[in-house]
Amino acid sequence: MLKKLLFIVVLAGLVGAIAPSCKVSYSFTGANLSPEVKTFTVYYFPNRARLINPTLSQSFTEELREKLTRQTSLNELSENGDIEFEGQITGYEFKPMSIQKEDISAQTRLTISIKVKYTNHKVPEDDFEQTFSAYEDFDSNLAISSVEEELSVEIIDKLTEDIFNATIANW
Repeated sequence: MLKKLLFIVVLAGLVGAIAPSCKVSYSFTGANLSPEVKTFTVYYFPNRARLINPTLSQSFTEELREKLTRQTSLNELSENGDIEFEGQITGYEFKPMSIQKEDISAQTRLTISIKVKYTNHKVPEDDFEQTFSAYEDFDSNLAISSVEEELSVEIIDKLTEDIFNATIANW
């Protein structure tokens, strides 16, 4: 038992001595950023899709801000953060899925697509522009108006997770 404890203390000391020289910081929340990055900015994501959900832009923008606040130690700035997220909602569409006999759809899919421009002013080689898409299926017998809000929330959660993983977690 004493040997194990001594090993842990020595190992912790080595990690403490080596860690300050590393260029990348790690956390238990999945963040993987340069220690120079201290702030973030999320600009409003306007809805440029053909079909408009009037609350989607605000909901997505706020959820991305909240995710960054919850899962990083970064401070939010209204503009000019060390890392910046901007873009637009480019797709919001319902499509029939699982076509059955007599061309009747059993499922309908709601897909949301968002074009993101990520800028890292401290590590410019991490900059990129990419479109992220996510979807949820629902029973075609249900009225769209009865499931749209819940589905949008679920899809926004998926999108913000994908964007977080592509930028902060660097996966």
